[in-house]
Amino acid sequence: MNTNSPLLRKFITLGRIDADTVKAKQQDFTSTAELISKCAKIESIDLAEQCIELFRVPFFDLKDFDTSRIPSDLVKEKLIRKHHILPLVQKGRKVFIAASDPTDYGAFENFEFSTGLSCEIVVVDYQQLEQKIDQLLDASGSLDISDDEFKEFADLDTQGPSDTHSHEEEKDDAPIIVYINKILMDAIKKGASDLHFEPYEHKYRIRFRIDGILHEVASPPNTLATKLSARIKVMSRLDIAEKRKPQDGRIKLKISDRKSIDFRVSTMPTLWGEKIVMRILDSSSAMLGIDILGYEAEQKKLYMDALAQPQGMILVTGPTGSGKTVSLYTGLNILNQPERNISTAEDPVEINLEGINQVQINPKAEMTFANALRAFLRQDPDVVMVGEIRDLETAEISIKAAQTGHLVMSTLHTNSAPETITRLLNMGVPAYNVASSISLIIAQRLARRLCPKCKSAENLPEEELLRQGFNHSQIAEMTLYEPKGCESCTDGYKGRVGIYEVMQITPEIAEIIMRGGNSLEIAEVSLKAGFNNLRLSGLQKAADGLTSLAEINRVTNA
Repeated sequence: MNTNSPLLRKFITLGRIDADTVKAKQQDFTSTAELISKCAKIESIDLAEQCIELFRVPFFDLKDFDTSRIPSDLVKEKLIRKHHILPLVQKGRKVFIAASDPTDYGAFENFEFSTGLSCEIVVVDYQQLEQKIDQLLDASGSLDISDDEFKEFADLDTQGPSDTHSHEEEKDDAPIIVYINKILMDAIKKGASDLHFEPYEHKYRIRFRIDGILHEVASPPNTLATKLSARIKVMSRLDIAEKRKPQDGRIKLKISDRKSIDFRVSTMPTLWGEKIVMRILDSSSAMLGIDILGYEAEQKKLYMDALAQPQGMILVTGPTGSGKTVSLYTGLNILNQPERNISTAEDPVEINLEGINQVQINPKAEMTFANALRAFLRQDPDVVMVGEIRDLETAEISIKAAQTGHLVMSTLHTNSAPETITRLLNMGVPAYNVASSISLIIAQRLARRLCPKCKSAENLPEEELLRQGFNHSQIAEMTLYEPKGCESCTDGYKGRVGIYEVMQITPEIAEIIMRGGNSLEIAEVSLKAGFNNLRLSGLQKAADGLTSLAEINRVTNA
């Protein structure tokens, strides 16, 4: 963004924007026009009209413009992304350039130098411009990291890593900035859930977790380790001088005017530098709807019935990365109506949902789960979500809330639904409180979904299928599939599907809890009541052709 733009200075001079506000907010916006529009509270189209009056530049409506008409030799991604400009039409030695800031003369000079053409500027609505830029670059596949570009990055640091990051180094660090941005965008395009930046003695490795499996995607020279970590820490607003302690931060990456992706960032000092892990947090995942998540019909009904209750407790359990947050937020999204007061306590807040009061846990400020819950109960709540029940105090307050007319939702880290009961009892929660307050427990895993384009039938002997857990009626009707791999997928899989164990607390299960029974007894009664465990639910997903038997064995530890 050009902070020396005459357009920006003009609005400061006119008193429409305060210079201190610009300085404080400039990192929050990707273009000068967007900063002016948001800070001066001007509609994007009104800003374009004011540019026409102030600088006598013609206006062009991009709404119906077809980006496929742009000559490929004019598509200079670095210039387009950096300066927020778009080449439209070439006529002889002249090219018409769409810009939301018609005073960004440096951008036009750079484009002229790069193409050898002269630029004719037309002003456009910045929101339309961002949409067309995304449309053009996504269609051209230019977000992928090319070998030629990577060589440019690899040649940056020949003197060894540097511990300083001054303004004088910005020019030298520009390729690092572009490289990190490309890595982040590439991760989003490939559907990654996590990014790992890992320094070693003789190597630096970057890996994406795609559909639950880590894949190495790049290996830049380890001499760039310090610059890579420094850039990520600057983006996350972390202390770049602190390399001895773990740090946590957050990045908001703007994809378009209507969509942004959050990254949760965690740094950790290792023997050869700082390892950084970034979790991609996409708020749209909570808007998918319950039908997309993979619940069987009866499981979906049990979850919806529990959500419809005015009080009680719904617990979601499973290991890290099993989709617990998405399951909880899908339920919260269903409940998110004007007549309900919903509050959540989370560590950290992963998905932002309008209409829900979300509280970030901060132990240093004595904002613990227990203290947040106490505050919620004085705020006239209907629904309360606790990010995780970690201790007896939080468990007791949650149960008390569930017993006094509130619907409480939370998570635990256990392997199955019956083991959740045992975990609460081991925390010290009285059995009668567990039996009377919990209405539903959901245990879950995420399995990789077979690619529909390349999956192929797998033939296994009936004896093996029976040993795996299928019954005779399933074997007679089903066709199992195995992964093959094609250009549309990753190792034969594309996307993931949930596997669930949804257990309602029936009178029989409540009786076992009251007399101190163990998780094995609860599991046995649960199966008799018709609640499939994770293994049986997984086998059903394989029988339905959604995933492979090998994948079910991987995620259910069979």
